[in-house]
Amino acid sequence: MANNMETATGTRGRLQDKVAVITGGASGIGRASALFFLDQGAQVVIADLNTATAEETLALAAQKGHAESIRFLRTDVSREEDIEAAVALALDDFGRLDCFFSNAGAGGTMAPVTETPVEDWDRTVALLLRSVFLGIKHAGNAMKHQGCGGSIINTSSTAGLNAGSGPAAYSAAKAGVVNLTQSAAVELAPARIRVNNIAPGGVFTPLIRGAKNEQEMLAFMKGRLPWPSVGLPEDIAHAAVFLASDESRFCTGTTLLIDGGLLAWGPGLFPFGGIYSEDRSFSAGNIGQG
Repeated sequence: MANNMETATGTRGRLQDKVAVITGGASGIGRASALFFLDQGAQVVIADLNTATAEETLALAAQKGHAESIRFLRTDVSREEDIEAAVALALDDFGRLDCFFSNAGAGGTMAPVTETPVEDWDRTVALLLRSVFLGIKHAGNAMKHQGCGGSIINTSSTAGLNAGSGPAAYSAAKAGVVNLTQSAAVELAPARIRVNNIAPGGVFTPLIRGAKNEQEMLAFMKGRLPWPSVGLPEDIAHAAVFLASDESRFCTGTTLLIDGGLLAWGPGLFPFGGIYSEDRSFSAGNIGQG
């Protein structure tokens, strides 16, 4: 849909006048998405646990001329009241909500199924799946109340589409995101609320970088992708802008696979025991898909 408004960079924004909440928006894919959304004319609330990286993102946004168009709320995405607060902040400060991007995540427990403490399983699923449910619930209600539709974007993974591409708890939660996306898409379609899912794979983010030495990790990933280079957070951000924009008005219930051909080639990116350290405890050190 054409409009005459322009972004701070002088080009017409694909998300002009839209308001988005991005969880895990302080780093990696979330940060790249927040900055790209802003460049395309959106106003953005980043919801993240990491205050330090959030402040860096706010500073980067200010350098690009978007200081008035971004807000930060410290958020534990597994807590319903925190997700409600993020949606409320968007409505209170920017007047509406057009997109909710559930991007926050971490690797969760790395233990084999037979060695996973139930508490670690529950925390992993809460972070990766319950958070997506909460985003759909509260963003969906806000968008229905507005009466003009909207876009909900979830983040899954190649691990949710193929066994062997991630630890069991992580993979199961990401598979749940794929199914939940489809169910919610059917439920919310009459309200013109689109619900789609991005499944990254082979993307070099802080979440991946923390698993092993950076150069070793890059070499490992490149050796398991048919594409000659690894993915970058910006690759996912471009897909998120498409799904948030009116360009995707007839796209709902789908999973957009962005993996450099990883699943087409076949091997799992994360065979257990290949790249993870001996510490198999739950880790939420890098909240955000990178």
